Amino acid sequence: MIYTVTLNPSLDYITRVPELSLGETNRATSQLLFPGGKGINVSRLLSHLGIENTALGFLGGFTGTHLQATLNEPHLRQGFTAIAGETRINLKIKAQVETEINATGPAITTAELTSFRQQFAQLAADDLVILSGSIPKSLDHDIYQQIIGQITARQARFVIDTTGEQLQAALQQQPLLVKPNRQELAQLYQVPLTTHAAIQKWGHQLLAAGAQHAIVSLAGAGAMLLTPTGDYFAAPVAGQVKNSAGAGDSMIAGFVGTWLASGDVVESFKVAVASGTATAFSEDIATKAMIETIYEQVRVTAI
Repeated sequence: MIYTVTLNPSLDYITRVPELSLGETNRATSQLLFPGGKGINVSRLLSHLGIENTALGFLGGFTGTHLQATLNEPHLRQGFTAIAGETRINLKIKAQVETEINATGPAITTAELTSFRQQFAQLAADDLVILSGSIPKSLDHDIYQQIIGQITARQARFVIDTTGEQLQAALQQQPLLVKPNRQELAQLYQVPLTTHAAIQKWGHQLLAAGAQHAIVSLAGAGAMLLTPTGDYFAAPVAGQVKNSAGAGDSMIAGFVGTWLASGDVVESFKVAVASGTATAFSEDIATKAMIETIYEQVRVTAI
């Protein structure tokens, strides 16, 4: 079973305005409301690919109830822990540039955290846990490390999508996959990454530190996969970006779902790029049909 962990889920309210003018009344041309949170995005993409998975995290209040109701998708099981606090609402404004206002999130009590962590005692060796997204301020800064300890104690595998010190610490436990973007990789090692050669060099530092595979996303310039046996580059696919939120999460879902089924890293990378691109070209998390269309346009070369 694949489990996704979203410690700080949200309802994402997406609104479009022709041009955002601060200090004035702006009239929206459209508005959408989606379940949000990086792990939830991963779960939804896996579901669209027909891959069984279970979403874990904290949900509470009327926003949490609404999120649960809208997350009623095939192949997606819900294992959320109920909390007394309110699940947050994040505002995404699509105008001449994208603007996001992300709420802090609810406080998590000790009892709620204990209930949540009990679920990891049931993991089996063939399970995989995907950890991604922000951490509520009420939880310990090293909560991911605590959870990873539970995962590895059960001999299960994990993927983590985080940055900075948390990523650095997680690498020591040999995650199946990490997926920083170019800027996050540059910040991690405090180096400029202006060429593919530099990205490849410092991406391999992720492997040397413990990661089994690393994808470095380059936004509109494509993506790079680094492995112990070979490196690969995927050229960007032309199209109109409608919503960049969730694209990276979709890449993780596409890679993990394919890798677990086939063990083929190149095919997994190709599906990852197709999934991330398809979501970027969609209003919401990409459908399987959209991913299949984009897949035919993905070109992967060894480097």
